Amino acid sequence: MPLFMDIHTVNSDNFSVEDVVKAHMKDLAVEKRFGVTQRKYWVNTENKTIFCLMEGPDKESCNSVHKESHGLTACNIIEVSDDEYHLFLGIGNKNEVDLAHRPTGEIDEGFRTILLINHFDFSGRFDLLIKNELALIEENKGTVILEPNEDIMVSFISASSAIHCAQKLVKLFNNTPDHFEFRIGLVTGSPVDERGTRIFEETKRTVNQLSLIGMNGIIYIDESTIIISNKEGSKINTHTEEFRILNTEDFNFINLVIQLVEENLSNSDFHSETLTSALGLSKSQAYRKIKAITGMATNELIQEIKLRLSLKALRNRFVTVAEIGYSHGFNSPTYFARAFRKRFGLTPSSYIDLFKIA
Repeated sequence: MPLFMDIHTVNSDNFSVEDVVKAHMKDLAVEKRFGVTQRKYWVNTENKTIFCLMEGPDKESCNSVHKESHGLTACNIIEVSDDEYHLFLGIGNKNEVDLAHRPTGEIDEGFRTILLINHFDFSGRFDLLIKNELALIEENKGTVILEPNEDIMVSFISASSAIHCAQKLVKLFNNTPDHFEFRIGLVTGSPVDERGTRIFEETKRTVNQLSLIGMNGIIYIDESTIIISNKEGSKINTHTEEFRILNTEDFNFINLVIQLVEENLSNSDFHSETLTSALGLSKSQAYRKIKAITGMATNELIQEIKLRLSLKALRNRFVTVAEIGYSHGFNSPTYFARAFRKRFGLTPSSYIDLFKIA
């Protein structure tokens, strides 16, 4: 039977775990009428959110259980696979009334810190790093979600463990002598968003954005991860050159920048003036904000995003280098090859040959 997960956002000053437990017991009393089985639920009293995991024939049946028992219907409900659920949230523990708990005994609030390691390997020896990298992740109790191309995404129950792991990864990568770059992003979020259709959709989208704007060797981290890490009693000093902390305003701004660049990806006339105008900022305002977040000037960031996107496109066997250059806003294959070589130290064709994907 399909597996579903929902989110409830409760607007009440008297919200408590005890109230949620009582509501869950009412769900159990009526669930069989709708062919639904409640499996586990997570409660975050600070954010007043509840996440419920259940099996059922469809979303409507799952929502009908809540409506019938106590009237607290879900703000959103999504279908999830067993693999997704176990990888992101872990099997974990639950008490006699199905309330999720961390392995350490505290109530599990359902939030996870997602770490994305974005590698840029131009030596062809990337596989030599993988063994040590995965060992560090396991040592810090992270669960690898996927390894597409040269990216690795990891889920952590503990924000502190995620930060510690990121710091150790930086040391590992900095001791790599070959032609190698990396970006590390850390974002904490909820398994179900009020508008999403996939598990941790907003969190994954946010952390992926960091791979397009992050500087080499810097750990990009959101404020939520810092706050949760502090609550866990962590004494990590994140106010160093090693970290770049972004707030919600920063993320919204950089999301808009990336969106505008991607929408104009093939437009060779899309430059800083066009972007600045679309952002509704003066040239100096845009420059200062972009420089503060990314360390790059406006035109430099535009070209950097296009070049990083071209790296993924070059892995496509059915598209030529020239086609990729034009589709990524370079007005000639020669200009694309020159900009690519200046940035990465080798030509697009050499990059293809390096990974034997031509």
